[in-house]
Amino acid sequence: MTSEPIANYGMLSDCRSAALVSASGSVDWLCFPRFDSPSVFGRILGEDAGFWSIRPADPHSSTRRYLGPTMVLETVHTAAAGTVTVTDALVLGDGNRGHELGAGAPGTLLRQVACVDGEVEMEVTFAPRPEYGLVRPLLEDTAGGILVHGAADVLAFSSPVAFELDGGEARAKLVLRTGDVLGFALHHQNAGPVSPAFWSQEDIARRIEDTLEGWGSWSQMHQSYDGPWQDMVASSGRILQALTFYPTGAIVAAPTTSLPEVAGGTRNWDYRYTWIRDASMTLQALWVAACPDEAGKFFQFLATAAASRLSSGDELQIMYGIGGERDLSERELAHLPGWRSSAPVRVGNGAWDQHQLDVYGELLDAAATLPEYLNDLEPGTRRFLADAADAAASRWQSTDQGIWEVRGAPRHYLHSKLMCWVAVDRAISLAGVLNAEERVPHWMQTREQLADSIRMNGWNETAGAYTQVYGSEDLDASSLMLSIVGFVPADDPRMLATIDAIEDRLTDSRGLVYRYQADDGLSGEEGTFLLCTFWLAHALALGGQTRRARAVFERAAGFATDLGLLAEEVAPDSSELLGNFPQAFSHIGLVNAAWAIRTAEDEDRLPAAGGGETP
Repeated sequence: MTSEPIANYGMLSDCRSAALVSASGSVDWLCFPRFDSPSVFGRILGEDAGFWSIRPADPHSSTRRYLGPTMVLETVHTAAAGTVTVTDALVLGDGNRGHELGAGAPGTLLRQVACVDGEVEMEVTFAPRPEYGLVRPLLEDTAGGILVHGAADVLAFSSPVAFELDGGEARAKLVLRTGDVLGFALHHQNAGPVSPAFWSQEDIARRIEDTLEGWGSWSQMHQSYDGPWQDMVASSGRILQALTFYPTGAIVAAPTTSLPEVAGGTRNWDYRYTWIRDASMTLQALWVAACPDEAGKFFQFLATAAASRLSSGDELQIMYGIGGERDLSERELAHLPGWRSSAPVRVGNGAWDQHQLDVYGELLDAAATLPEYLNDLEPGTRRFLADAADAAASRWQSTDQGIWEVRGAPRHYLHSKLMCWVAVDRAISLAGVLNAEERVPHWMQTREQLADSIRMNGWNETAGAYTQVYGSEDLDASSLMLSIVGFVPADDPRMLATIDAIEDRLTDSRGLVYRYQADDGLSGEEGTFLLCTFWLAHALALGGQTRRARAVFERAAGFATDLGLLAEEVAPDSSELLGNFPQAFSHIGLVNAAWAIRTAEDEDRLPAAGGGETP
């Protein structure tokens, strides 16, 4: 059983794929050449699914950090006889800078070991297991390192020292003394007639430095946020960039699959795809923590991927592969036990063909976030956005699975109606640039119908709050979006009552927010959601309750790891992080809540701000 805490992992990225490295120095997750490719190392999901470990042989302590504003990880191991550093990087393309991060990434993981002082014996174990651990490959000792055969692609492991080969595993023990530096490289190459090249020590050292400069250039160019929690916002911006697939601009929800919502449970999903649901909040976060260029590229990807569905008369798909793929059919990997026996391990996502009405509002809200970019859109894309508003106007009275992709009977979810309202509301404001002025009267009529429906059916007198489903008393954190998207003023009495109800009755003992607690047809429980806790902070800030907002924000942000990474959930009975990791949506929530609090506090300082915050 794999038991390493999720919080113990750091992420590496080349803006095409990602690796997870444990604090003890083991790469336990790596997919080549894309985020959604089968894993080469998958020990995080099963002991026999492959890993690459570099660690001192003797007892030691470890610390780690990202080197400056980069995604290059340095781990310092201190033993009784000396100290070594291990520097890990998924290497960027040679000379890639700024917006070009990921353009020429060669598909190579570099690991450099340096003895800082004393003498340290190191143990290196290289155990690749391609195809999610299904393949136990043949390792061939050759000049420059080891060739890995047996899978669809070829791997070349570059090493300056000899390894002992034992079946599909290679081991070495090294003694390093002060000043010694050794570099290792794992290079992926598509199968073909050309043999993969091995990396020299000089190339490894140079490309690590180049990758540091590449990430540093991106951070210097993009990260200008000046406000509370500046370091956290900057870190979250880099993480969102690290989760971006450069060729298309798609952003994965997380770089992993099947890390569970509860240890030992079955709520284990593949998050290596892009959700339209995340669009508008992602763009807003990119605007704050990155720059409009990344936001524009992500929006263009979503619009292009989604346009063909609507033009053919189909409903909008809720998620896509990072290359724009539509069929994300789900299957189970029965040979993997899962993290802490959390089975099944799934590849693909069965929610891909669900019916969700909120996607129309997400797209139009995303478009409204980037008005200056819309003038450069092709006429067909503008027409598609107008058609998306029409689709929301014609389908809003339907039932669906809702924002949380409930795998049960469709229902009238409040959030889905709200986002249909957003779709027509934003379309009205964008009508000129969409060349759709003639549709405005119909959109305005629909907007009023939707508003009446939400006010009449979304509010529940018994619950004293807006609730999850029409006619239900069950609370849902997505009701916080009512003020965040501008449907009601943030100080509306019903909105304030909903905020209070969620904070009082939809939180754990620490004040972290659950998505919902209603029966969703799935077995098992789940933890509290960091995104939803940031939503609560965001909604409080919009209502001028900045002291409460700060307290809620810091409550959630306190669950960031030592590397600044956020998971999806926190276990209800401990402080353990749960879910796929790191989670884009949690970082998006952090950025947007920080911005909302900063804005509210700036307004409080204005002379005309009035009577201060609501207690």
